[in-house]
Amino acid sequence: MQQFIDAAPDIRLWTEQRGPVDAPPLLLVMGAQATGIGWPEPLVDALAAHHRVIRYDHRDTGRSTWSFEEQPYRIADLATDVIAVLDGLGIDRAHLVGMSLGGMLAQMVLADHPDRCLSATLIGTSALSTTPYTRPDGRPVPAGELPGIAPEVLELWSRPVEDHGPAAEVERRIEHWRVLAGDQLAFDAQYFRTLEHRVIAHTGHHLTSTAHGRAEHDGMLRTEQLATNEVPSLVICAPAEPVFPPPHPQHLAQCVRGARLVEIPGMGHALPPAVQGPLATAILAHTGAATG
Repeated sequence: MQQFIDAAPDIRLWTEQRGPVDAPPLLLVMGAQATGIGWPEPLVDALAAHHRVIRYDHRDTGRSTWSFEEQPYRIADLATDVIAVLDGLGIDRAHLVGMSLGGMLAQMVLADHPDRCLSATLIGTSALSTTPYTRPDGRPVPAGELPGIAPEVLELWSRPVEDHGPAAEVERRIEHWRVLAGDQLAFDAQYFRTLEHRVIAHTGHHLTSTAHGRAEHDGMLRTEQLATNEVPSLVICAPAEPVFPPPHPQHLAQCVRGARLVEIPGMGHALPPAVQGPLATAILAHTGAATG
């Protein structure tokens, strides 16, 4: 079922629900510039066998309002959209699953609105915390000294996004996914080609917004709140992650009190078929334990 939610004045967010309406709600929160369609269908279906699964389009993606040029917003406003989606659908509490920027938004909700969270699963993201990382040998490492984004990713992100038509845009996105997916699994270009054709059909055009990269990132740290967290939390470790490479997941698991860490073999900063089954298994084991 598809539904639009009024998240703020002149801001409407596209949502989709799947699974039994009386099952525990699970909200999927995608990364920067990514639509809800970026959550793979088999993964959504696997989760919907046990949950009322909701996915949605961020502002300036998909079918939601594209407003940044006229109404600039902060990344923190995207976190308030998470609560707006729950409110708009009449959901008091939900399991949150956040990917990349979505994992940061989930941390903000976890910190600011723990009463709205049944559990949290954080994927491909970094800690909104200044707490140092403690290495296995006991040596502390300042959060600012953890490994940065891989040079090949930064090089891709530095290129201007020019409009050369839909076909060229799809190929540009495939090359982007090739780098994000990491080097431990064979890259399935056709899978990502099909995904991007679906995203374009869903959106209604092939343009890509840069709004999330330009939005103000101030006010995102939640060091103290994460350190006193009581919501069951899971951190997914992706060994081939090029954006927030290990030990970022280990650091995040240390910063979020009580968090567990599960590694998905071969995973990078993408959700190809090879990781979808193990990821669904990890999420469902976590949500099942959280809800008893």
